[in-house]
Amino acid sequence: MTADHSATSGGARPEIVACRNVSRRLRSGSGVLTVLDGIDLSIAVGEFVAIVGPSGSGKSTLLGLLGALDRASEGSIVVEGTALETLDERGRARLRRERLGFVFQDFQLLESLTARENVRVPLELAGVRDAGRRADVLLERVGLGARGHHHPAQLSGGEQQRVALARAFAAEPRILLADEPTGNLDARTGAAVLELLLELRRVQGSTLVVVTHDDGLAARADRTIALREGRIVSSGLA
Repeated sequence: MTADHSATSGGARPEIVACRNVSRRLRSGSGVLTVLDGIDLSIAVGEFVAIVGPSGSGKSTLLGLLGALDRASEGSIVVEGTALETLDERGRARLRRERLGFVFQDFQLLESLTARENVRVPLELAGVRDAGRRADVLLERVGLGARGHHHPAQLSGGEQQRVALARAFAAEPRILLADEPTGNLDARTGAAVLELLLELRRVQGSTLVVVTHDDGLAARADRTIALREGRIVSSGLA
């Protein structure tokens, strides 16, 4: 498959995410474990970036930092002109709610809520009018218009991930962060979910950053960033 460059035409684009000398260190026993070490990274508006590398290389940690889910030990991360290190927890929560969307390998749907309710909740938190109607539209778009009343336990893995995609795109995020979005799916279902993810991203014009071990998914990206032992070892076209 060839890289998906649908959002990359028109020459140079402004920067939407920037990391400068970002490190993440954790205490481990009596010592310190360096998970990320001096990361410098720039992502353009509308770009599709795949972050690859072996297990333990720091991929998910980097994604969590970009999504304001965790804090860097050193360095600066700027998202749409906002330096994450300057935000308190309320500000970080607001940024996640208003500008970011998330898709996880294990779906992270609320089991007590129906598919429709899982999609509706972030819309209500964002103050969207008629959140229920928009949730219905999104579920229809991902092919689950007739399954909105089902709870996650009543859905297949592929269906749960489609609900998660609808939820992630519900508030029309400027940036979508996905951590192994096809990792828990068989090859056929994973391919279908990937096509849906790329279609939603194309329609909304979101910047997409994906952590993956899936070579097929990485090959669709505009650019791949390879990590090893917490450092970027290559960054170029897929």
